[in-house]
Amino acid sequence: MLARLRRVPFAAQVLLGLALGIALGLVARDLGPVADGSPNWLTSTLQTVGGTFVTLLKALVPPLVVTAVIVSIANLRQVSNAARLAGQTLLWFAITALVAVTIGIGLGLLTEPGRNSSVDAAAQAAPETTGSWWDFLTGLVPGNVLGLQSSPDGVLSFNVLQLIVVAVAVGVAVLRVGEPAEPFLALTRSALAVVQKVLWWVIRLAPVGTVGLIGNAVASYGWGSLGSLGVFTGAVYAGLALVLFVVYPVLLRLHGLSPLRFFAGAWPAIQLAFVSRSSIGTLPVTERVTEQNLGVPRSYASFAVPLGATTKMDGCAAIYPALAAIFVAQFFGVDLSLTDYLLIAVVSVVGSAATAGVTGAVVMLTLTLSTLGLPLAGVGLLLAVDPILDMGRTAVNVAGQALVPTVVARREGILDVARYRSTSTVDPLAPAAERGGVDADLRERVTA
Repeated sequence: MLARLRRVPFAAQVLLGLALGIALGLVARDLGPVADGSPNWLTSTLQTVGGTFVTLLKALVPPLVVTAVIVSIANLRQVSNAARLAGQTLLWFAITALVAVTIGIGLGLLTEPGRNSSVDAAAQAAPETTGSWWDFLTGLVPGNVLGLQSSPDGVLSFNVLQLIVVAVAVGVAVLRVGEPAEPFLALTRSALAVVQKVLWWVIRLAPVGTVGLIGNAVASYGWGSLGSLGVFTGAVYAGLALVLFVVYPVLLRLHGLSPLRFFAGAWPAIQLAFVSRSSIGTLPVTERVTEQNLGVPRSYASFAVPLGATTKMDGCAAIYPALAAIFVAQFFGVDLSLTDYLLIAVVSVVGSAATAGVTGAVVMLTLTLSTLGLPLAGVGLLLAVDPILDMGRTAVNVAGQALVPTVVARREGILDVARYRSTSTVDPLAPAAERGGVDADLRERVTA
């Protein structure tokens, strides 16, 4: 039975999980809460299943970020025009982010979500986590080599942005030290291979996690919250759809690439991002499909994709904060000037790293609101639909993280066009034999 299930394509497994999650979510919502107002047994089960899956992904984020960034920087030694590739990658990150935020502002002005909302003003509440430019800049300086930070209640957590800074510094040091650093680099490559293998085991649970995540979203939020924020939700998804299905295909066409082949190749990563709501958790799948299906050289993809997983956020850091800022301004009757809209664009392009690839975009939203001088309590108005929006946002994030390396590789003449145009695509979770032994890429990373 298990062997037969493994032969079902990963995409089909996730879609089945999605359908089952919606069905169970509707059943759980019909059951209603128990006598004391707490969730019923089915809702609690869905919460536990979905929450456990996300927790497992988060647990692997710190070692994955550190090892992936160090190895990706070291891999630049294999690329003759590494500095140019890095510059082109950052440039196209900024260009696509600017287009995305422009679409978000345009939709906000067109749909006026803050004026066309029935959300209760009592729902406003200041978020527990906020962002500001000063916090962002000071947050770049690691308090310790592990990027550990403590919350007021004493709970330890990892600051992903600080982890990136530490990993970049170590990676550059490895390049500068040269041959004496080879044993350390070999150990880091081995650690990355081990972490990726464990993460693959977690990702294999994605269909089960999908049942819990989608089921809990349906059971907990239903259509009530969507109704009161219907215009805002519709505008966000319209913006995401425009970027994903119009802007990205136009960029691909301008570079002589088929949009259909891109979506066929990148779909496993986009789909997993939708259900997991984590760019970093999806990183191994994104990197594998970018190399195996889209034809981006490994030496470049292993740098660009991890970089994108932490800084390339067209959904979370461009479309969403633009629309959300306009929503909050309209809800509180604050008129935004042309300068304010320009500030939204600047914050979205420059401040993407503040989201750091983790689930949710509250930090980026509060960064935008504080820059514009808008009340942070407005964030509470949108929290009811945030998990539903976050699925679409993360899917667009990951699509962009695969798109930019593909476009840059095409522009620099290093894209394997034959592989890109191939009608066969690699299922990233298929058995190694069916992928032609692609699983050996972990061994290649260790010995490269």
